[in-house]
Amino acid sequence: MQVDFLRPGGFGSALGNDVTHLQRAVGPCQDVLAAAREAGLVVIHTREGHAAPLLDLHPFKRVRPGQDETTAAIGRPGPCGRILVRGEPGHDIISELYPQTGEAIIDKPGKGCFYATDLECILRAQNISTLLVCGVTTEVCVHTTVREANDRGYHCVVIGNACASYHPQFHQTSLEMIVAQGGIFGSVAESNVVVQALRQYTATTVVPNKKRKILHPPTSSDADGVAHRVSITKADEV
Repeated sequence: MQVDFLRPGGFGSALGNDVTHLQRAVGPCQDVLAAAREAGLVVIHTREGHAAPLLDLHPFKRVRPGQDETTAAIGRPGPCGRILVRGEPGHDIISELYPQTGEAIIDKPGKGCFYATDLECILRAQNISTLLVCGVTTEVCVHTTVREANDRGYHCVVIGNACASYHPQFHQTSLEMIVAQGGIFGSVAESNVVVQALRQYTATTVVPNKKRKILHPPTSSDADGVAHRVSITKADEV
């Protein structure tokens, strides 16, 4: 959840979007993040952006077809610094969800969290098979990441109200697509269900130093399931 997407003056608002639509997901993200930390889950933050020379930025992403290059092209200066450039204020994660010491931060050049990153190396090394996914926007970065994860054999639980879109109808349709046909891409659950499951687990399980724990991941209707190692992953893109 980056400044460029959620704050006035960032990339999202430069594209003409109402950033308040995304801000609604911050509270649920905070709740899930706090519960995940207490349960000792592996927390992975992601940031979408490009190195300052922009050599990893292909031309059709820098200026989208039909986009005005003078307003919102990636790399142009703005109130939050150069748009989607690593190291600029707008590229950073918002203060409400800022990473704690020891939590992984994945810097990605694409919409999905697996492309050109070491995310899968981390997940394999930690023996993680289920992901709790939250972030923005639902139809772009979240969906791309979930599809990438599904193709790699991971089970994704998308936390519906901890995701958001500048276009509410896209958000709803994206969630419906995930669970269509028996869960073609994964599961969807609301933050209160996930938090309840995490708290129940934390209350009944003792692990030294709060290392990774085994969790029964929630489905769209309850908190039952097969035990997996779980990671909470946040995906950001517009």
